[in-house]
Amino acid sequence: MSKVELYKDVKNSLGEGITWSAINQSLFWLDIKPKTLLFRINLQSERLETFELPEFVTASSIISNSEIALVSNNGVNKFNFQTKKYEIIKEVEENILTNRSNDGASDAKGRFWFGTMQNNINQDGSAKTLTTKSGTLYCLSENKLNIVETNLGIPNTFVWSPDNTKFYFADSTEGSLLEYKFNLDKGSLSDKKILFDFDRGAPDGSTIDSDGFIWNCRWGGSCIVRIDPKGRVDQIYELPVENVTNCVFGGTDLKTLFITTANNSGKNQYDGGLFALNVNVPGVEDYKFKI
Repeated sequence: MSKVELYKDVKNSLGEGITWSAINQSLFWLDIKPKTLLFRINLQSERLETFELPEFVTASSIISNSEIALVSNNGVNKFNFQTKKYEIIKEVEENILTNRSNDGASDAKGRFWFGTMQNNINQDGSAKTLTTKSGTLYCLSENKLNIVETNLGIPNTFVWSPDNTKFYFADSTEGSLLEYKFNLDKGSLSDKKILFDFDRGAPDGSTIDSDGFIWNCRWGGSCIVRIDPKGRVDQIYELPVENVTNCVFGGTDLKTLFITTANNSGKNQYDGGLFALNVNVPGVEDYKFKI
């Protein structure tokens, strides 16, 4: 695939939270709804499984061969594929009933970074208007929850440079991709600046390749943009859907980019599909969460 192609026509309402596990050569992602579906596909057998989760789940991070961490409207949880046990690890914003979780990922030390926002999805799955910036950027480490940044609209993109000296993040309501200096040992951020602005859609989820180029999904922009470390557009990859949500590198050589998308009132035939793109530069594998 030298261009983006449909991989699985899964018709997600809001595909998100995608991650790759080299442990069992499996791809995981979520279809966000009041009772979220977790998808797992083994790339060797092509076996596709779905698991219904008990609540609204938006982000994921591999823990082990049998467990995955999931961020929900109630906090950080773990789910065991073998026992089907779903249990909470850490409550988050349990007294803020108008908020929900959004994007997240683990860093190289196994800390789980994630964001919250005003809930903009009704119980029937329909959208409702975002009216306030009530979101927070959190970091969970050794069961301690740290507040990193507040007053966020829609926190998206949780990506670290290959040398772990930079952290990339976005508030989709602001429209810019941000760069911070990152201290891996301390798990701290500093020197925030705007790295990238683009006129097609809003920044959604991202991943990064081994050359340090960021692959940013564009909500409402029908594309993924490959951005160099200085914030310049390297390549634009078109998709046949409008709402492109998140992406991750997978496969034995990490040279396949897998892309989630969202429904857009049936305007496009493959809305909500899982897409794939073969690339020349391998990606950086997602880090695992250490409980």
